[in-house]
Amino acid sequence: MDMKSTDTHKIGHVRKSAVSNGVYWYAVHVKSRHEFKVLERLTGSGVVAFLPVVERLSRWKDRKKLVDFPLFPGYLFVHIHKVYDNILPVLKIPGVVRFLGIVPGEPQPVPEEQIVSLRKLVESKKDIDPYPYLKEGEMVRVKSGPLAGVEGVLVEKYGQHMLVLSVDVLQQGAAVKIKD
Repeated sequence: MDMKSTDTHKIGHVRKSAVSNGVYWYAVHVKSRHEFKVLERLTGSGVVAFLPVVERLSRWKDRKKLVDFPLFPGYLFVHIHKVYDNILPVLKIPGVVRFLGIVPGEPQPVPEEQIVSLRKLVESKKDIDPYPYLKEGEMVRVKSGPLAGVEGVLVEKYGQHMLVLSVDVLQQGAAVKIKD
């Protein structure tokens, strides 16, 4: 998928559009269990949004079904200019609580590399688990395979090597098993 395409494309729960200067990704906190509704409202109003989702098997008494769940419950990302005229319409979307940032009321951009890596992780359809936020550890970059270019922290869990992708502004992460 060409990131510079002028057309809007939907891949899973990602909407891509033209990349231009001064446009950054921001994390948005939404009401509990409103992630998909807010995504729909944002994209319907022309805002480029990204909701990382994972597929899980849900079981009911009479059946089993694969269901999409937000990787980071209560959060999604928007790709906008950091100007009042673009921030206010997002805040007015029903279900949106606030933008995340270190300074209250001041949205903090999410580094493009973290969004690109998160997209690759989600699009790989590998078994992804939420993982505690990590600040320390050795940063690695996957050199080949479907996750080529993804940067994260290499950790070991239950004898398996895991690649942990941290999203700084959310102070959350996602982990995927990788082969040696």
